[in-house]
Amino acid sequence: MTGIGPIFRKELADHFSSYRFIILFALIAMVSLITTYMVGISLREELGGVAKPKFVFLMLFTSTGPLFSLVQFVAFFGPLIGLMLGFDSINRERSSGTLSRLAAQPIYRDSIINGKFLSGVATISIILISILLVVSGLGLKLIGVVPGFEEVWRIFLYLIISIFYISFWLGISILFSIVFRGIATSALATLAIWIFFSFFVSMGASVVANAIIPLDQSTREDTEMLMRHIRIQRIVSLISPMQLYNDSTAIIIDPTRKTTRSLVLMGPLERLSSERFRRPLSLSQSIYIVIPHIISLIAITFICFGVSYAVFMKQEIRST
Repeated sequence: MTGIGPIFRKELADHFSSYRFIILFALIAMVSLITTYMVGISLREELGGVAKPKFVFLMLFTSTGPLFSLVQFVAFFGPLIGLMLGFDSINRERSSGTLSRLAAQPIYRDSIINGKFLSGVATISIILISILLVVSGLGLKLIGVVPGFEEVWRIFLYLIISIFYISFWLGISILFSIVFRGIATSALATLAIWIFFSFFVSMGASVVANAIIPLDQSTREDTEMLMRHIRIQRIVSLISPMQLYNDSTAIIIDPTRKTTRSLVLMGPLERLSSERFRRPLSLSQSIYIVIPHIISLIAITFICFGVSYAVFMKQEIRST
């Protein structure tokens, strides 16, 4: 892939020098620090004078602040990073006439799309690593607890999953930047996709579940029908990458969670037998629970970029 290095460095420099990146990074960093500070102060007051529980450091990421936890914030607003980095990556070059001149250079054509995607992934990684390091440092100062070895590994896996999650949205934005020649059109399309997966998929899951198994008084009293209703709703909701990400990170970053289900019905004997499993899950057990979600998230990221790659390679590049 001759030429991918210069394109990668050029795109990376463009990202870091743009006002849009500086504003977006400053906003995300500010919200993350405020959320972590509020959560850290609350944890320090609640844990003052008592023995610190295990995995208390991970509570910085899972505890809800004034509005949301840090994990919830990344799940909901993280896609905006990928969308902002890629919605004009190709059509901006095309409209300014630099894409045809770039393709005329002695470089492989696929180096253009590969360099742009890899530079976006590198930018996303730098943003997330910077925020996690600052948040961890602030958490150390506030609660005075050093994370254990397993907690560090859980945070590292959370970082990797988050990078793939936001990279999926980067691939979506690059795809629309290739398909649509207008920058405003690609920006609106990316926002529409984000809104659809963020809000309408969950609403559609409820509608589909109610259409197949209506949730009336008889259904609520029938445990089997109620569980089938919830199962259908969850299957439909897994269409959204946000749901895949939420399920994956909820188990990885919170060892006390033992299932991705939001509702678990148990009888007396089941509840008695579950007493044996009160201890937090090990890291390997947590990974085993959500490995299908993680694989699905990684797969759709590569598929999305693969579609962008194929569409770009088939398009005609000429000056306009």
